[in-house]
Amino acid sequence: MTTLILTVAGADRPGLVSAVADIVDAHGGNWENSQLAELAGTFAGVIQISVADDRVDALRTDLGALQGTLAVSVHESADPAPAVTDRRISLTVLGNDRPGIVREISGVLSAHALSIETMVTHTRDAAMAGGRLFESAVTATVPASADLDTLRADIERLTHDLQVEIDQDGDE
Repeated sequence: MTTLILTVAGADRPGLVSAVADIVDAHGGNWENSQLAELAGTFAGVIQISVADDRVDALRTDLGALQGTLAVSVHESADPAPAVTDRRISLTVLGNDRPGIVREISGVLSAHALSIETMVTHTRDAAMAGGRLFESAVTATVPASADLDTLRADIERLTHDLQVEIDQDGDE
């Protein structure tokens, strides 16, 4: 079996997920994991599937036929296993929105050797203060040697208004 990662994007409309699922099924593939979302009228997602080695090329060809309706890229999974000493953390950041905030935060995460598993960001109106708030929720693996207090301090140092919360798996 070959594990493939599909990235999909196109103008949102009913039937997009079904179109991809029909092709995966027609080739005997198994839809294993996905993260799909609609943002500003665009449907986008990442899908992990497994398919018999001898069906990969035909599957790629049929997914290519969706072009014009849905852009689909197919990648072979690297699937590296995390080091045994790595630990999983959840990190949330809240602060005033501004250009560059994702670049700054991701730079700190990279400097601390975090491997991002999921990252969800959004902005919303700051009801009482005016302006926009930025929120980010990250799940990541981090080396056991990482100093989480230093990580928090380095993110908070980006600007005076950032609030950072870090939880390790199993923490409440």
